[in-house]
Amino acid sequence: MAQELVRMEKISKFFGRVQALDNVDFTVNNNEIVGLVGDNGAGKSTLIKILSGALMPTSGDIYFKGQRVSVNNTRDAINLGIETIYQDSALVTQLSIARNLFLGREPSKSLGFIKWLDKQHMAHEAKMLLRRVGITKDIDTDTPVAALSGGERQSIAIARAMYFEADLIIMDEPTNNLGVEETHRVLHFIKEAKAAGHSSIFIAHNIHHVFQVVDRIVVMRLGKKVADVRREDTTIEEVERVITGLADMKAQVR
Repeated sequence: MAQELVRMEKISKFFGRVQALDNVDFTVNNNEIVGLVGDNGAGKSTLIKILSGALMPTSGDIYFKGQRVSVNNTRDAINLGIETIYQDSALVTQLSIARNLFLGREPSKSLGFIKWLDKQHMAHEAKMLLRRVGITKDIDTDTPVAALSGGERQSIAIARAMYFEADLIIMDEPTNNLGVEETHRVLHFIKEAKAAGHSSIFIAHNIHHVFQVVDRIVVMRLGKKVADVRREDTTIEEVERVITGLADMKAQVR
């Protein structure tokens, strides 16, 4: 039986009188890619914002590697080993590639009480990461992220999470607004992250993209989890019918 990395139990969230999540149970196993799908307003983003520390649940518990944990902010999540990549890549476009790769965790040198950024180390590691994510163009690592394409930005964001050895990488619409080639590149690195031992949550509206990479699919509707099924036990058409409320999912795994 697969070992659980994350378990969220009976997670509920109210915004005033509006209930965004209703007793949701959600798990991710070690070395597993879970697709989290649902229509707008289904509760997907609220659930992952709770896991990533951007929101606090009204009730419920989170377990990480078998231990109950408190995720009060995004720093708590990062310290646990949870990295989140949003559809805008969460990169600072005015800063260089190298600075973005190490943002908030910049290596430094020191001499007595004087410290400064180790730019040489950042540039060297950045060049290696660019090659790793398949960016073969000769791009100076001092180049601002604003000069990169959407796919290149997403690849860099995923590489950053892999570089810092996150146990869980949460990807919120990483292929949104990307071209065909850039989408294939991002999907490739989602698979590569798993091959390197990372678990992932892949949130997307495009079910075809989900089916290309995930091991299991969780469907949410109106703040509730309505299906949890292995990819090989369902079809794109069946998942789409569950998302829209036209069908119930019979093959539940949890």
